[in-house]
Amino acid sequence: MKFSRTYSLKEIASIISTSYVGDADFPVLGMNEIHVVEPGDIVFVDHPKYYTKALESAATVILINKEVDCPEGKALLISDDPFSDFNRLSNYFKPFRAASEKISRTASIGQGTIIQPNVFIGNHVRIGDNCLIHPNVTIYDHCVIGNNVIIHAGTVLGSDAFYFQKRPKGFDKLISCGRVVIEDNVEIGAACTIDKGVTGDTTIGMGTKIDNQVQIAHDTIIGKKCLIASQVGIAGCTIIEDEVTLWGQVGVISDITIGKGAVVYAQSGVGKDLEAGKTYFGSPAGEAREKYREMATLKSLHKIVENLKK
Repeated sequence: MKFSRTYSLKEIASIISTSYVGDADFPVLGMNEIHVVEPGDIVFVDHPKYYTKALESAATVILINKEVDCPEGKALLISDDPFSDFNRLSNYFKPFRAASEKISRTASIGQGTIIQPNVFIGNHVRIGDNCLIHPNVTIYDHCVIGNNVIIHAGTVLGSDAFYFQKRPKGFDKLISCGRVVIEDNVEIGAACTIDKGVTGDTTIGMGTKIDNQVQIAHDTIIGKKCLIASQVGIAGCTIIEDEVTLWGQVGVISDITIGKGAVVYAQSGVGKDLEAGKTYFGSPAGEAREKYREMATLKSLHKIVENLKK
C-alpha cells in the first residue's frame, strides 16, 4: 500500500508512538508485507528468526521489537508490539468506511456492464466495460475489475485475509487493507471467495476461468489463461503462472510457485514449488507418471511379500 504523499520517519513514529533510529526526515512512501516490499516501504518483524530477512529486504523502514544495528540507507521504528503497530498504521491510512447504499456512489461502472439485483458494490470499486455481475455478488471496497468479466451468483471479492497471530488471550487479526484485481476476460463461478491482499493485491490474470466454490487467499497471483476447477483451495502468497490447470479439490499451500503450463490432477495436495509444463498428481503432489508407478507397486506389494516368504 502506497501513501497519498511522502511521510517522514518522525511523522510515522508519532502516529504509533514509537522511537526511531535514523534521520527524522527519512522518507516513507508506504507499507507492505515482506514478499512485496519496495524501497520506501515499512515492513514489520517481531521474531528474531526473521530479523535478518526483514533488515536485508527491499524495505527501507523496519518496524521491529528490538534495537539492532541499522543497515546503511535504512531506518528503524522500535516497537514493543510491531504486529499491533502495523495494524494501527493500516487503520490510520486506510480506515474502514461503512457502506450506506448497495452500490456506492464512489464506485465506477463501465459502459455496457450489467449489474443484476442484490449485488453489493463497495467504496471506490472500479468495474470495466461489458461485464456481467450476477445476483448476490459482494464486491468489497477498492476492488478493480477489468473489461468483459463475468461473476456468477454468490461470489465474494475482497474479504479479509485469514491471517492471525496467536496470543495468550487468543488470536489477534492482521488487518487487511489491500485489493482484489481481476483482469480482462475473466470468468468466476458461483459461490467463490477471493480474499484481498494484506497490503498488496490478490490478482487474477487475463482470460483465467474459475469454476464454482473456489477459495483464493490473500496476495495470491494467478496468471493468464489458467483453468481452476471446483472446490480448489489456494493459500496466501502463492504464485500460479500462466496457463496452469488445477482440477477439482486441489489444495495448494502458501508461498509457493506453480510453473507455467503445469497441470495438477483432482484431489492433489501441492506442498512445494512445481516445475512448468509437467503433470502432477497425489498428496504430496509429484509427477503423475511416477505417482502412478508408486501406486502400482504398492498394489502388488502383497504379492512380493508372499514370494519372499516362499
